[in-house]
Amino acid sequence: MRLKRWESPRRQGRNDKGKGGSARQRQLKKQFKMLSKKLKGGESNISPLFLSPAIAAKKSSFGKLSVF
Repeated sequence: MRLKRWESPRRQGRNDKGKGGSARQRQLKKQFKMLSKKLKGGESNISPLFLSPAIAAKKSSFGKLSVF
């Protein structure tokens, strides 16, 4: 069926703007994006931001004497 000139195509997933569930949808989108990036080999060290400093500290202090 062809569209008239005053009509616009309907967005796919047009019912996504509801009263809730949008945050979960964003989470899933981000999770899927990160997973696909990881599988493609885009980033070798993918971890949540709250773990990054702890992991970096462990890697840098490995094999060194600790002053603390």
